[in-house]
Amino acid sequence: MNVLTTIALLLCCLGATQAQDVPKDDAMKNCPMHARSSTNNHRAVIEKHGDEGMGFSHLATTHHFWMVRDGGVIEVTTNDAKDTASRDAIRSHLSHIAVLFSNGDFSTPMFVHDGIPPGVTTMKLLKPNITYTYQELEKGGRVRIASSDPVAVAAVHDFLRFQIMEHQTGDSLDAEGGN
Repeated sequence: MNVLTTIALLLCCLGATQAQDVPKDDAMKNCPMHARSSTNNHRAVIEKHGDEGMGFSHLATTHHFWMVRDGGVIEVTTNDAKDTASRDAIRSHLSHIAVLFSNGDFSTPMFVHDGIPPGVTTMKLLKPNITYTYQELEKGGRVRIASSDPVAVAAVHDFLRFQIMEHQTGDSLDAEGGN
């Protein structure tokens, strides 16, 4: 038996094994309670991983993800101006994120979302074409992401759209005109 045949057989066996784990009742796929439970579990994982990976509580802070023509913005602020611990943690996290992303390291969002967010692979490949600039804000900080490469900008927009939907920020899913 050649190597390709062996691999094909292993893949077929793996698929058959996984297929046995799938419920036979298609009604579960359309069950609103099952869907809600799955969504709630996913959301709980994101919140738990986010708090661990970022070093501050999602409940004490507000996230925004904005897309602009040449990239976008990640902004996090405290909900309470007197919460200096969260403010300082935000600043530390976002300044660190700007450096990590500049180096092509997206391990934090991959941990938070338990997978590779859309756009990340392209952002890694095109890292020389993208800049990440940290800016301190009164109640937190922001990372400005910019590029003149249209493919890189599209990847940044994919990444930010994913963040908007996953974190349910309510931010626009369309790029705004400003920089």
